[in-house]
Amino acid sequence: MMPIEILIIEDDKRIADIHRRFINKIGGFEVIGAAHNGEEAKEWVIALQPDLILLDVYLPDMLGTEIMEFIHETSPETDIIFITAAAEVDIVKKAYRRGVADYILKPLTFDRFKESLLTYKAKREAFTGVGVMQEDSIQLLWNKTISQASTAIETPPPKGIDPITKEKVVNHLKEIEGGITAETLGVEIGVSRSTARRYLEHLVSEKWAYTELIYGSVGRPERRYFIKKR
Repeated sequence: MMPIEILIIEDDKRIADIHRRFINKIGGFEVIGAAHNGEEAKEWVIALQPDLILLDVYLPDMLGTEIMEFIHETSPETDIIFITAAAEVDIVKKAYRRGVADYILKPLTFDRFKESLLTYKAKREAFTGVGVMQEDSIQLLWNKTISQASTAIETPPPKGIDPITKEKVVNHLKEIEGGITAETLGVEIGVSRSTARRYLEHLVSEKWAYTELIYGSVGRPERRYFIKKR
């Protein structure tokens, strides 16, 4: 069977590269292009007519929901998976009513990414036969297993936790070695110490990060935060 062709639409080239590397670890898929703004995305959609698009919402020149409408008009056989920090009700509702294949909130993990693509692949393969579809194949198109549903549901962030800032903190933690204190993080990303600590403790509660007390030669021990390897 031919690999499923994927177009990545993501303004952050580093994140687009992460998507590409994740896809390369999963069999049956092939990245055929990457666009980093809305106008470029439209050109790629017209030229490539991909099987699947991984779509961000916040693009520099337009919203991903606008691109979604363009995709449906220009390449109606193309499916969409949103991968974004956007959690506003109106945006999620538009995606849901347009029948997108999945909606993944950043920061994403490889396991969540892999589950989404393999579920999409299984559903797509249900259409490859001829004649009458079996009941289990039809149910697969609209239902998930209990284990899939539990991992697919994103817990809403608690009050005071902004998804974009959270993603910024996670990305910063990934780039450092030896852990970081709340005070240092606050200085490096431009927030107060208390705000940095709130986000760090939130990541610990979600098991994205862990803490250690680091004892120096003098003074009190420092509470450092480390990102968990996934």
